[in-house]
Amino acid sequence: MSKRNRTEEAELKALQAALAAEHAAVYGYGVVGGRIGETRRADARSAYDAHRARRDELARAVRDLGGTPEAASAAYVLPFPVTGSATAVRFAAELEERVAAVYSDLVRAATGDRRRSAAGALREAAVRAVRWSGESVAFPGLAERAGTPSATASSPA
Repeated sequence: MSKRNRTEEAELKALQAALAAEHAAVYGYGVVGGRIGETRRADARSAYDAHRARRDELARAVRDLGGTPEAASAAYVLPFPVTGSATAVRFAAELEERVAAVYSDLVRAATGDRRRSAAGALREAAVRAVRWSGESVAFPGLAERAGTPSATASSPA
């Protein structure tokens, strides 16, 4: 493994955080899919598939930088009980907000194609968050994080 400079280290750290968030989102959408009503089930499936694809893309990017991809946890602590369709929708919105926050760090740390990809992932998560919650913010992934360290945003769902 070659010696990495500070920029590459920061990018690798942000990639690993985004990968951890994607692992949590994939797990979370498994919970959402089991509780969501029929009318939103296709939305949950689409989001699940999108997060799986991003997770795989991030694992490749980590390997490309010479790192070992962050492994998924066996389970994640949910922020609140997900007991039915309404709480599943609320949980899906929170998952997307958390993912957007972590991608904002990756946008800041990355360059070139990785930055463009992270910006796209941030945009997609923000759009899904709005679709789930019905509410939006001016700068997704940024305003909500004022004073919040990256480690908090990347904690498991």
